[in-house]
Amino acid sequence: MVKIGIIGGSGLDNPKLLKNAEEIKVNTPYGKPSSDLTCGKIEGVNVAILARHGKDHSIYPSKVNFRANIWALKEYGCTHILAATAVGSLQEEIAPGHLVFPDQFIDFTRKRESTFFDEDDVVHTPMAEPFCPMLRQLYEKSATSLGLAHHSSKTVITIEGPRFSTKAESHMFRSWNADVINMSTVPEVNLAREKKMHYATVAMSTDYDCWREGEESVTWEMILATMQQNADSVINLFLDVIPQIKDHDDVCVS
Repeated sequence: MVKIGIIGGSGLDNPKLLKNAEEIKVNTPYGKPSSDLTCGKIEGVNVAILARHGKDHSIYPSKVNFRANIWALKEYGCTHILAATAVGSLQEEIAPGHLVFPDQFIDFTRKRESTFFDEDDVVHTPMAEPFCPMLRQLYEKSATSLGLAHHSSKTVITIEGPRFSTKAESHMFRSWNADVINMSTVPEVNLAREKKMHYATVAMSTDYDCWREGEESVTWEMILATMQQNADSVINLFLDVIPQIKDHDDVCVS
């Protein structure tokens, strides 16, 4: 049975959207997840929402307990994860407010726990295609039908944070053909793959990082303002995609 996990889906726990909502605590071998799960139904589909940075946004990127978060959603029975994330744009055509559906990532983190297989079992997980193709196709189809500016088949680079990039780093990432930059996709995506969960992210471009001459350097206030202006786009996209998932065969993690 399809059950959808949403990470970072602020606003979707609105009682008008989530039917029969309830809070569920999940204990994990890795400690507490970032938040309790807000569970209910959207268009008849079971959904569990987890706030990546806590419901009061009090957890900075490198302190997010990614293993506990993914474990909690898997323990609840989630088969798919729809993730939302704020990103800086590294390409001129990806303007603030645009949505991006990455198909590749570059891991530039340094100190995060990035696997469940760090003790007795040695498991080498294939990661050539890290994001679920079916979910990405549904994102693109829905964004087109909703008239949302979007970009597909892009590469996201995840940095450690919480600081933003230097100009030298930003230009280096551009030279690596990275398209957007954030602090949250890795190790979330690879942990989901280890747990054989279908995962794809909706990245919201909030700024041009610091590579673009004449552009104001990125600040948290700038990111927050753009996110608030465009949150409805992500919500509407998820609401359109969720009912479609149960009608699609998906073998990316079989």
